[in-house]
Amino acid sequence: MPPKVKYTKDEVVWAALDLAREGGIRSVTARGLAERLGCSVKPIFGLFENMEEVLEAVLKTANQLYESRLEAGISSGKYPPYKASGMAYIQFAKEERELFKLLFMRDRSKEFISNEEASIRPLLELIERQVGITREEAKLFHLEMWVYVHGIATMVATAYLELDESLISQILTDGYLGLVHRYREKRDENDSNRGIE
Repeated sequence: MPPKVKYTKDEVVWAALDLAREGGIRSVTARGLAERLGCSVKPIFGLFENMEEVLEAVLKTANQLYESRLEAGISSGKYPPYKASGMAYIQFAKEERELFKLLFMRDRSKEFISNEEASIRPLLELIERQVGITREEAKLFHLEMWVYVHGIATMVATAYLELDESLISQILTDGYLGLVHRYREKRDENDSNRGIE
């Protein structure tokens, strides 16, 4: 009869997640994980086929943690929903630097990226209503804004910049209002050109 496994899968994943938080995903090794748990590698491989499976579970758990932070940021009502999504993203980069790098700063060229439009549809609808633009324009607006947000988050995650929340809020407002002005100006210009034809 095989010995009883001392740990659950969840306990192993959370220990691995803590290692990733402290030293990045490269610090999540079988030996390091066994040391963290205070056991040999045998219980780990009694629960998981290999380290790739452990790393996949860490990635999935990190993403769930990010999504719950994002949802909490949006539902808190502290900021308007669209701004809240950017603020939560940057806050996650600040508080969970290594997990942010794992989720958003890794090479994804070999990954299948599903159609993300479904996940951002509520944000696109918000932009359409607030700015008075089409869905296609809202996609470009969101891309332009998100490049801006991701840039700030990356600088925060890599300790290139230390920004407080009020300054980040002001920067996002300025970027958003600048885009709104440009898109509305373009819409008005198109409307007046159509009147000439």
